[in-house]
Amino acid sequence: MKIGVIGGGQLGRMLALAGTPLGMNFAFLDPAPDACAAALGEHLRADYGDQDHLRQLADEVDLVTFEFESVPAETVAFLSQFVPVFPSAEALRIARDRLFEKSMFKELGIPTPAFADILSQADLEAAVASIGLPAVLKTRTLGYDGKGQKVLRSAADVAGTFAELGSVPCLLEGFVPFTGEVSLVAVRGRDGETAFYPLVHNTHEAGILRLSVASADHPLQALAEDYAGRVLDKLGYVGVLAFEFFEVDGGLKANEIAPRVHNSGHWTIEGAECSQFENHLRAVAGLPLGSTAKVGESAMINFIGSVPEVPAVLAVEDCHLHHYGKAFKAGRKVGHATLRCSDAATLEKRIAQVQALV
Repeated sequence: MKIGVIGGGQLGRMLALAGTPLGMNFAFLDPAPDACAAALGEHLRADYGDQDHLRQLADEVDLVTFEFESVPAETVAFLSQFVPVFPSAEALRIARDRLFEKSMFKELGIPTPAFADILSQADLEAAVASIGLPAVLKTRTLGYDGKGQKVLRSAADVAGTFAELGSVPCLLEGFVPFTGEVSLVAVRGRDGETAFYPLVHNTHEAGILRLSVASADHPLQALAEDYAGRVLDKLGYVGVLAFEFFEVDGGLKANEIAPRVHNSGHWTIEGAECSQFENHLRAVAGLPLGSTAKVGESAMINFIGSVPEVPAVLAVEDCHLHHYGKAFKAGRKVGHATLRCSDAATLEKRIAQVQALV
């Protein structure tokens, strides 16, 4: 089976690493000349809207998926005329737009922060008067890793902010006094079979994920699965979907979904019976899903901007290095380490050892 992937970054690369042992081959469509997934399959260098190359991709593969939500939904809709594409264009259309996403949560009875659609500075000022401060203004599309957003704490922060974010459609969200950030990685097959990984505790710095620790018997696991299940069923979803939540007052408030394999699920490569990458491929290919059970105690540490000296990382016991083969650049995810230990105390020690290298 040959699978086409829109996007040739590290997520596409890790999909190919998971799929190769299953007898799968890969083709990546990505405009970047140095797409890091290209070493693991055919590289069609073209823009995501290039219909000639999209047709070429569709003719060469058995099905198509995508590695990130910056892909236009129109690209997926176009490809769907010629080849199966999972997740669907509709799932991507909703997940890549924060207004559509939050409106879906509200429709499904999933708690969210207060929010308002912002199309002008006047809209922003009216929404701030209604929702209050502090609040967060985010572009409706394309913002990630802290980009395309600004925290508003005072009236001075509000002035001119719509133009500062590019005068593009935005969403204002009430600030959530959360006690923790968690994410749930879910997977749904073509036949509706659904599975969930354990909730993960996430730590961010400057809007970028730095550390994910897989939980053991989290008290909100069932609630998170309920909320994620509502979204999966609503969208008729196929593939892996990540759902990010805020822990608030003993419950959960929805932050956002990602219609793809996710950074907070990287621990599953060594820390689960079947990784999120393999399970995504199983789902889109119509194969039985693999077990999402944990194997030991696991965590993931992102390497941002550069990867520490390889010998030093490999010298840490229970540590597994994943180098993406990307040029080092400030603020860029260029690799990660996953840790799998026999107990929580050892895991905490190993996390500190790796963090000392960063």
